[in-house]
This record gives sequence, structure tokens and C-alpha cells, in this order.
Amino acid sequence: MAQGQVLLVEDEPHIAEAIRFILGRAGWAVEVEPDGARALARVRALRPDVVVLDLMLPGKSGLEILTDMRADPALAQLPVLMLTARGQERDREAAQNAGATAFLAKPFANADVLAAVEAVAAAPR
Repeated sequence: MAQGQVLLVEDEPHIAEAIRFILGRAGWAVEVEPDGARALARVRALRPDVVVLDLMLPGKSGLEILTDMRADPALAQLPVLMLTARGQERDREAAQNAGATAFLAKPFANADVLAAVEAVAAAPR
């Protein structure tokens, strides 16, 4: 039932624990990184199958992290699901322009986060 590895970059402990539970129940191994400044090093060290990346983080924003990932040939094709509490169209456009594979606004239904992770993991790279 193992699905793969997810790195969840999320600074809100309740949201991180909820996502870890949802994905873990479906067979995903989930690591959490709450600090944007350490996120890129964790991505490089872990080499997850999917990164779930919050837009607003301490230390470095999700958009900055995503831009750095897309500029690195070793990480450029890694699927990224961008999360944000601000579901405004400009946030969605900024995430798409930075190279997000998909975008999910908070609050989200449990089934939506699982479906989004599974979709980005299965997307052609």
C-alpha cells in the first residue's frame, strides 16, 4: 500500500498534522518541514516523490522555494502541490508562473488534498 514519499512544507502544526494523517492513512510516508529557510535543503536531502508547499512560510516563501527548485535541474521536474490560505486568483497565477504542478486553497476537504497529491504524483513529468 506504500504510495511514496511526501515532503510537506507547512508551518501551521494543526494543518501539518492533519495532512500527515490524511496522506499517511492512504499509504504515503510524510516528512514535515515547518521552516521555509530549510525547505530546499530538505528537498535535496529527501528527494521526495511529491512536495506539498505552503505559500506563506517563515524564513522563505513558498514561491521563492518553488522558484529555486525549478532553477535546479535535479529538482526541476519534481511535482509540487502549492497550498495557500489565500485562494485569490493572483496567488494561483503566481504559483503557476513559478512552476507549481497544482494549487489547493485552504481550507480544503480531506479527500481534496489526497486527490491532489495523487494527481500530481501521477502527472507526466
